[in-house]
Amino acid sequence: MPDISKSMAENLDILYRIFSHTPDLITRHFQMKPGAHALLVYLDGLTDKPAVSNHILHPLIHELDSIDDLSNASAVTGQTQTITRWADVEMSLFRGNSVLFVDGLSYSYVFSTQGGPERTIKEPDAEKTLKGAHLGFVEADGQNIALIRRFLPNRELKIKQLIVGTRGKTKVSILYLEDIAKPDLLEEIENRLRQIDTDHVLNAGELEEFIEDHPASLMPQFVITERPDTTVSHLLQGRIAIIVDNSSGVLIGPVTFLTFFQAVEDYSSRWIVASFIRLLRFVAFFITISLPAVYIAIISFHYEVLPLRLLISIGESRAKVPFPPIIEALVMEISIEMLREAGLRLPGPLGQTIGVVGGIIIGQAAVQAGIVSNIMVIIVAITAVSSFIIPDYDMASALRLIRFPMMVLAMFFGMVGIVIGLMIFVIHLISMESVGVPYGGPVAPIRIADWKDIWIRMPLWKMNKRPFSVSPVQMKRQGPSREGKTKKGDDRS
Repeated sequence: MPDISKSMAENLDILYRIFSHTPDLITRHFQMKPGAHALLVYLDGLTDKPAVSNHILHPLIHELDSIDDLSNASAVTGQTQTITRWADVEMSLFRGNSVLFVDGLSYSYVFSTQGGPERTIKEPDAEKTLKGAHLGFVEADGQNIALIRRFLPNRELKIKQLIVGTRGKTKVSILYLEDIAKPDLLEEIENRLRQIDTDHVLNAGELEEFIEDHPASLMPQFVITERPDTTVSHLLQGRIAIIVDNSSGVLIGPVTFLTFFQAVEDYSSRWIVASFIRLLRFVAFFITISLPAVYIAIISFHYEVLPLRLLISIGESRAKVPFPPIIEALVMEISIEMLREAGLRLPGPLGQTIGVVGGIIIGQAAVQAGIVSNIMVIIVAITAVSSFIIPDYDMASALRLIRFPMMVLAMFFGMVGIVIGLMIFVIHLISMESVGVPYGGPVAPIRIADWKDIWIRMPLWKMNKRPFSVSPVQMKRQGPSREGKTKKGDDRS
């Protein structure tokens, strides 16, 4: 395709050929004040129409004395650039900019007039907090970057922007702190993004599949968050954030398995309370993946470990159940998963009603019909509640799936099968990497210094260094501020 021509008629012909059957393409012919014939082009719905009228058309028609003044950005609008290729014209229009053609010029002017439909900034539904900021990302990358800059007004925050996709041409922004993030890590992520060859990337979840180390693994290898304060916290630890235009989720990497058990709420609560909740999550992790399997193993193979009275009670409960424990467990687990998905797809109040009422009715009806036992309903309910305690949705979903092969192993081998399953799971974790960083760290390999924010959450004034597992360039995070206050208090006393 030829470059932009000096002839207005030729440019208009090429424009209509490129944007054929495009009714939302707006072309406005007008006479500029210097006397030149001009054509302003933009896509209706993607531009800020008041900005087009007040800051572009009005100055060009009534105020501009010379065409040469267009090179001065302040003459018309805040951001002005020139382009000579039709590919740049096409991309500029699809991004909501306005393009000005002037008869006799072999180049065009691009004015920043992005507008269009936008969502109100509000707290994300999946990551609510009681004490933290009630702000969440939206689908506009510019606003998301602005939210991060609001939390982190620092000149070391750098942004690299790439275009991913041959048709959609999605804008992807890489954010990092230059004096903290490891250069090799940044280069590796940038290379992976450049190697993506696809039509279009719709959201952060799709992008994750293209750049993760182990696409066949159930375990998520990037954190996807909609909270700017969470993103800034990870940036300060030396990680890298990837913002995908038209997606409210931001990718954070590299991460470890234990990163998914940390939540922003932990750092706004008392450290003892936060440590208790952190330990509760790890207990919920083991319950989620192994409690139904343990029940199956005990009932099928190891019933002698139960107290006699409890064994009699379970026997009476299972007296009318014609199925083995594995069938009983699969029926209830699949029913719970169906109710969970139904609750997510239905509108808010109706979804909650279906989840609660449906679970109660199905559980009680199944017990009365003799399909499952009372103890199995209790086991499944505790397992479902435990999966909700995991703060990251992707990790919770993966753990819910892992309990099914654990149940099958328990059916065939009892407690030995559960131990084998846990060993396979641990081996898989320590063999994985997230952008070259060991997924099992700081436990495998062992980094004792990072354990201050793993199993429990130590006081913030005790965590003076950044996590070593991310290999940040600058390890120091803070000084011994609390020790200084203690000394002053001792002097006053």
